[in-house]
Amino acid sequence: MSGQAVFVLNSGSSSVKFGVFAAGGGEGRAEPQVTALYRGAVEGIGTAEGKVWLRAGDGKTLLEEKGVFSGQVEVAQAVAEKLSTMALPKLEGIAHRLVHGGPTLTVHQKITPEVLRTLESAAHFAPLHVPAALELIGETQQLFPGVAQFACFDTAFHRGLPEAAARLPIPEKFWDAGVRKYGFHGLSCESIVHAIGPEMPARLIVAHLGNGASVTAIANGHSVDTSMGLTPTGGIVMGTRPGDLDPGVLLHILNTKLADADGLAKLLNKQSGLLGISGVSSDMRALHEAAGGNARVRLAIEMFARSAKKMIGSYVAILGGLDLLVFTGGIGEHDAEVRAAICAGLECFGLRLDRKANQQNAETINAADSAVEVRVVTSDEETQIARIVFRLLKAA
Repeated sequence: MSGQAVFVLNSGSSSVKFGVFAAGGGEGRAEPQVTALYRGAVEGIGTAEGKVWLRAGDGKTLLEEKGVFSGQVEVAQAVAEKLSTMALPKLEGIAHRLVHGGPTLTVHQKITPEVLRTLESAAHFAPLHVPAALELIGETQQLFPGVAQFACFDTAFHRGLPEAAARLPIPEKFWDAGVRKYGFHGLSCESIVHAIGPEMPARLIVAHLGNGASVTAIANGHSVDTSMGLTPTGGIVMGTRPGDLDPGVLLHILNTKLADADGLAKLLNKQSGLLGISGVSSDMRALHEAAGGNARVRLAIEMFARSAKKMIGSYVAILGGLDLLVFTGGIGEHDAEVRAAICAGLECFGLRLDRKANQQNAETINAADSAVEVRVVTSDEETQIARIVFRLLKAA
């Protein structure tokens, strides 16, 4: 395994995170030690505020410049051009994060023409993410001919959900057609499970809180329920997505012609959640700045915390108790105020925060007398994707 490197691309709706990772640690290890050689991102895709940055594995900034990136093709070209000036080991694989692979692609795997055809047919499950990822795959195949490409799925971690969690309470023909709960943020959850390692408790809840947000119940290392459903739109309140809604709301909107199907999709994906409630922003940082004089902004923050708290409480019941609560994602890792609001009321489960540790964003933020451990853990999807691909390469 020594000398191998993997190029990872984590494509979002308006950004692409990327990295080059090396594997080492000797043949005797069950899993190679994965090290980041370079990390970077292209942000603001499709806007006039685009930028690209690149850092070495030690965190030293190598590049940071503005640019306009209209789509994934330009992103791939820009990243390849920047990396071409770096001293890289031979690339053994290129890995892509895929939010959704539909009913049949639920295992991390090498990309083949058949896999690409299946991904194209499943793009409607995550229209903000999958088409962009497909563009990126196509362009990297042109830029790096002959290098094996791999798809790592956000849904893979949840593929073993019990049927009582995965099935929706609608007629069986829809289950047969692949209409079910798939769950997302699976790569983030996998990275958390790896970070916890041998200390993995029997009952874990991961609250991945960012512009996209979800809560996952994990029993003995396996996902047993998760808040997102058929698509990444469901679950708890998010930046621009509403989370779970009474289905009658959507029928009412359509029947009263407040929106057609396309307008409804825009409403659910881009105009709801924190943005829709506050009328100000989908960014929690901006909401904190505006909260002092704006009741709608304060309500948005309160509703976000309340929805996460409700989901955590329901999953404590599913797990039969709670040993560890992990906060991750941009809000989960950095927003002490939101974490405190979510945990307020969970004292009935024996959970108590250490106020000072929480304010300092410490790794462990529960009080000494808390019956539940509470941690802040950095999600590292890119390194986790690299681990997965090194495993696949080793098994090939």
